[in-house]
Amino acid sequence: MRNSKMKLHLRTAGFLTLVALIPMSACTDLTEVPSSSISPENFYANEAEVIGGLASVYAQLRATVDEAYNVAEVSSDEIIVPIRGTDWLDNGKWLDLDRHTYAPNSPGGLDNINSAWVEMFRGVARANVVLTAIEGLTFANKEIVQAELRTLRAFYYYLLQDLFGGVPIVEDTEIAARPRATRAEVFAFIESELNATRAILPVSWPAAMNGRLTRGAADAMLASLYLNAEVFTGTVTAAGLQRGAPRWQDAVTAADRVINSGQYSLATNWRSNFTANNHTSPEIIWAVKFVAVDGLGLNFVMRALHYNQYDALTPWNGFATIAETYARFDPDDQRRQIFLAGPQVNQITGLPVNDRSGNPLVFDPNIGDVTNAPEGAGVRIVKWPVDPAHVAQFNGNDYAHFRLAEVMLVKAEAQNELGQTPAAIALVNAVRARHFATPEPITATTQAGVRTAILNERLYELTAEGKRRTDMIRHGVWSSSTWFNKTVTDPWKILMPIPVIQIGTNPELVQNAGY
Repeated sequence: MRNSKMKLHLRTAGFLTLVALIPMSACTDLTEVPSSSISPENFYANEAEVIGGLASVYAQLRATVDEAYNVAEVSSDEIIVPIRGTDWLDNGKWLDLDRHTYAPNSPGGLDNINSAWVEMFRGVARANVVLTAIEGLTFANKEIVQAELRTLRAFYYYLLQDLFGGVPIVEDTEIAARPRATRAEVFAFIESELNATRAILPVSWPAAMNGRLTRGAADAMLASLYLNAEVFTGTVTAAGLQRGAPRWQDAVTAADRVINSGQYSLATNWRSNFTANNHTSPEIIWAVKFVAVDGLGLNFVMRALHYNQYDALTPWNGFATIAETYARFDPDDQRRQIFLAGPQVNQITGLPVNDRSGNPLVFDPNIGDVTNAPEGAGVRIVKWPVDPAHVAQFNGNDYAHFRLAEVMLVKAEAQNELGQTPAAIALVNAVRARHFATPEPITATTQAGVRTAILNERLYELTAEGKRRTDMIRHGVWSSSTWFNKTVTDPWKILMPIPVIQIGTNPELVQNAGY
């Protein structure tokens, strides 16, 4: 699928079983219908079929932890993918992201970055198909379903503009070339959609509907949108970012709606936000649903674990973190427990495990040469632990896009920028309190010091949750040579290139500056 020629069609029912979203009795036959064949006669006929179509848009959220996630994380200082022998060479695409050499036709540009574009626009396309199909249909809860679809589409656009800046805004199913909107126009579209839908979305859903969008989810998106407003409404030229207007008070207001809603509380056990039963966490505002079913599970452990650390299925021994990032975590901070370092065990049996040469497996924080790394090089991130009921590589841990702790940090950052530094400090310390046996509040007291402390706290709290690249850009350190031992990054590379494949398909697209 390409942006300008979205293949707007319905997928078969077999690709999705959103157990928490659709009762089994409501399964719908979503036989594939080519976009050219869509007509009033074969639109959805009843609410059950509409819910099946809605499920397809939710299902596409699973792709948000594929290449959009990989592009954001591997280009940051959180995740690195060393080449181990012939493993993970992949035409150099991972090094391309890591070294910020990505370009419209580079290995990463042609693969990961292009796939991120396609996967997110597929979510937009699916939302547009269902919205168009139900316009003339009458059924119970239609307004809520429409609000869910519009919010989902807005979220896909949030991710698109975060990576690429201005992109075409598509609200119909017409197959046509589309010009790029400016990034500020995409921001305004997302903001308008979320403000229109938030009041329609329910405050909560019954437990059986866990994973469907709520008012709190829309408000969390808005809070994040406003936090990044200077970047998201700015202009990127070859000289770098010209920031737009800040929206700090709007970020506080949106965050307060979440914090004061009475719907969420910090989980006493922080790790419960990531385990296989994390759908019960009171902290999660909105998560992508995964189940331990073939094709429908989370595979993060496969990306990180050594070949011999799982069960009969061999993990991929890929994703690691760099020594400098690992070293920044206080040993007394329970959030450091997400890392595997030193002598290793099998994550299923708990028994010591050897490497492929028969020696005890030890994860060494120091990777050394990323182009020729030993199989045990690099600390591994296992924030989402193995699901005891996993099926092969498919684990049932949900992936939270928004948690209450993050919203509290959003508010703290915005308060600090508004000059309300003491209030910001108190909020940061409230997030930190559960992570230490003996309280260790931040020591910063000035606005500049607290600004740095909040960026660090977001690293500790949100490692591997897809936020780091955005945070580094917002704080102006993305192009710095002070992290990850990089050379200074070209200032325009706060945006990813529009893949050459997409420009070849849609001649109305204009490349991002600098590429």
